[in-house]
Amino acid sequence: MVAENAVQYPFEDAAEPGKPQEVAPGIYWVRMPLELTGLDHINLWLLRDGDGWCIVDTGMNTDRIHDLWQEVFDNFLDGRPVTRVFCTHFHPDHMGQAGWLTRHWNCELWMTHREWLQGRVAELDHSDKMPEWQLQFFRNVGCSQTALADMAESSYDYFRKAVTPLPPQVHSVRAGQEIRIGGDDWQVIVGRGHSPEHMCLFNHKARVLISGDQILPRITPHIGLHASEPAANPLQLYLDTLANFDHLPNDTLVLPAHGLPFYRLHPRLAFLRQHHAERLATLEEFCVEPTRVLSTLKVMFQRELNPFEALLGMSESLSHLHCLMGQGRVVRETSDDGVWLFQASDRHADAA
Repeated sequence: MVAENAVQYPFEDAAEPGKPQEVAPGIYWVRMPLELTGLDHINLWLLRDGDGWCIVDTGMNTDRIHDLWQEVFDNFLDGRPVTRVFCTHFHPDHMGQAGWLTRHWNCELWMTHREWLQGRVAELDHSDKMPEWQLQFFRNVGCSQTALADMAESSYDYFRKAVTPLPPQVHSVRAGQEIRIGGDDWQVIVGRGHSPEHMCLFNHKARVLISGDQILPRITPHIGLHASEPAANPLQLYLDTLANFDHLPNDTLVLPAHGLPFYRLHPRLAFLRQHHAERLATLEEFCVEPTRVLSTLKVMFQRELNPFEALLGMSESLSHLHCLMGQGRVVRETSDDGVWLFQASDRHADAA
């Protein structure tokens, strides 16, 4: 049994929002505020890059974060320009200010090509009402007619509002690539599942890993299945690509997007694997009879969820159910009213 709190924190707390704090030579931690369910902050990073600076992740498109970045520019950069902006992945809290920052500094955006494309598609894909293909997905999941009617009238433009207009060009990076920043080489390590092609950066010399959302110290990253790719198996992708970090040194300092920087990466990786293995086993056991997705929330989360949390929880449950399907442990059928039903494969075989 791997302890959840096996990590070690070299810093007791974060600095005030927008006040850079050095965590390793030439590497600075910039915390910014968020107002998201379950998340009140994001950690961003400033790296010395010769005569300039690199920014890694940018924060969501809010006036507060914009103003805090301006304070950093005015009070901390010592007259040196931002030369590059890196984004670990396309989610708005990471990519939201990328458009403004690259235009402000006339510099390039660096990220994996698929994450940039996903962001561009999400920004351009908006409408006044929820599209039919989205509603069909929620019918399959088993949402009530009342919920579906409310969804049908809701706008479909959250992402576009959460980002500044994204750069139409990108400097693509790839897994395994070595990027020279300042005097150090940083290796691109790609993780999947939380997002399509999440970029992490490992500094060989300093033994520092910027892990984004892929590896967090206290919470597990959201691994959800969404209407845009209804046959996907994101949890299996996440578990498989955790192995991409197994070669890193035991004394690696991990700089996560949420929570505090930490040591003891390998016990944390072990805990993440164990956590999902236990949830998969619990879910498989629960699906004795044909089970709707929404029914699984009570065993997956064991607490009352508000409507937004329930949507996230539904996508997380689906990702676990699809993982079980991919492993041959659960089968899925569709009821006469078009709702997906999941059942443990051994029980399904007995029933047949």
